[in-house]
Amino acid sequence: MIVTALTLAAIILLTQSLRFLELIVNSGASSAAFWGLTFLALPRFFEVILPVAVMIATLFIYHRLNSDSEIVVMRAAGGSPMQLARPAFLVGICTTLILLFITMWLAPVSLNNMQKMRQVIKAQYSTILFRPGIFNQVGKDLTVYIDSRNRAGEMEGLLIHDSRKNLPAPVTVIAKKGVVVATDEGQQVLVYDGSRQDFKEKTGALNRLDFERYSIDLPEPKAVRQRWREPDERTFFELLNPDPADARDLENKEKFLIEAHRRVISPFLTLSFIAIVLCFLLLGPTNRRGQTRKMMLAVLCVIILQGLYLALFNIATSGMWGLALLYLIVLGPLAGGIFLLSSWAEHVRHKMFYVSKKLKSSDELEGSEIT
Repeated sequence: MIVTALTLAAIILLTQSLRFLELIVNSGASSAAFWGLTFLALPRFFEVILPVAVMIATLFIYHRLNSDSEIVVMRAAGGSPMQLARPAFLVGICTTLILLFITMWLAPVSLNNMQKMRQVIKAQYSTILFRPGIFNQVGKDLTVYIDSRNRAGEMEGLLIHDSRKNLPAPVTVIAKKGVVVATDEGQQVLVYDGSRQDFKEKTGALNRLDFERYSIDLPEPKAVRQRWREPDERTFFELLNPDPADARDLENKEKFLIEAHRRVISPFLTLSFIAIVLCFLLLGPTNRRGQTRKMMLAVLCVIILQGLYLALFNIATSGMWGLALLYLIVLGPLAGGIFLLSSWAEHVRHKMFYVSKKLKSSDELEGSEIT
């Protein structure tokens, strides 16, 4: 289970990292910010990873037990299907408790922090996202054009037009290369080997200053505004207690309630997956040639259940009546699986077997008498 979960997590980690790669590269943020965004996006995917990992582990272990005839020996020694299924259900219960913690607190908190981190990065580095070949507008009165970037990350072929109000006249700067630096006063563009030109309308004079090094202050980064948190960014208790002073919270109260129900019911998919797999592998006749057909049917049923869960959740978002179907589709297979694996169902199966065997023997006896 752990190996499967880590493998699936690594795959998702790779796919999620590609989402933030462009933002980090263009903004020049640190590698710590990149890995921070990537790992903060990961917890919400464990809601899908862990049930699948437990299902695959259960399928593998019980198939091996059956292939080595260990299940046959334990059944011959008096072990019931429920006794054989108990270890898998114990692992499933532990996983369900972990998933409840993840869905109710860890996943929404990490997702909210990820969105805040993305917002901060965009606000702090929006002034230095200079793309080659286009005129980059920085604020209202500052335009920066760069021809290209070299391997060291330096900008080459710069044209900067500054018409901010704090200057006596608009200024145009042409330079061979430049870099963006952060100082105690703020962010600056340092340019090298160029000229500074300005035109004064009153005197009609064009002033030109050649320089080896020149600095231009960039506007202050935008303040990070307070954003409204989506339902999947709120903890379970925050969903149940929306802010009465926030009009948008009150408008989405029904969505909050649906999301809270989803947080409660989705972890139980783990136990339903286990019940489906165990019913296929522990019940019915044993075939020495293998259980490939049973395993394929079990996987198919799990896929169908997962698909129905997603479809019914989308239906539940448009009306509260869909929640009843959501609970039914998740808890129904679990209850049915526990019933089929129980001792009472085992007793009924044995009784039906003996009745059918007795009827068969009586039919054979009647047939022999007629003959």
